[in-house]
Amino acid sequence: MRVIVKGKNMNVSDALQKYAEKKIQKLGKYFKEIKEAIVTQSVQRNWHIVEVTLEGDGIVLRGEERSDDMYASIDQVVEKLEKQIKRFKGKLYDRVHEEPSKEVAEVVSELPEEETITEESEEEAPTIVRTKKFTLKPMLPEEAALQMELLNHDFFVFLNADSNTVNVIYKRQDGNYGLIEPEV
Repeated sequence: MRVIVKGKNMNVSDALQKYAEKKIQKLGKYFKEIKEAIVTQSVQRNWHIVEVTLEGDGIVLRGEERSDDMYASIDQVVEKLEKQIKRFKGKLYDRVHEEPSKEVAEVVSELPEEETITEESEEEAPTIVRTKKFTLKPMLPEEAALQMELLNHDFFVFLNADSNTVNVIYKRQDGNYGLIEPEV
């Protein structure tokens, strides 16, 4: 597994790099093959922030944690990712469908990276600052909901395997899901 440890507006010490690599390597037991893990460390307003993006077996996991100690942040984000993996794998085993994991893995590998958009000032009208393109693969709404949860997003765009139309699934404030199906 290739683990890339980098700092955002900071230098990463050798000790922190080795510690992060060692902790991320432990996640390897949940995958047949982990392609890459990117660990980004930063410090903002006395918070030590660790972001991890891990790609393994065709799925992409993301996690972020912050604390007053960089080592504690690393431990917390690894624990968070481990919980996500266990929850995801448990849901796959509980599924009624015979082979959703292959479809899910293909779709997740095509997902765009998260972007953070900040407004420069309140007077300016919002502008599109980045456009992302990705391949839509057919999946059922239940699989799309699973992917949305896995990526910790509030919505997910997918190609509905039943209707062959582009749909959006989103998390409602009551904790349930909503499905947007366009009519032409």
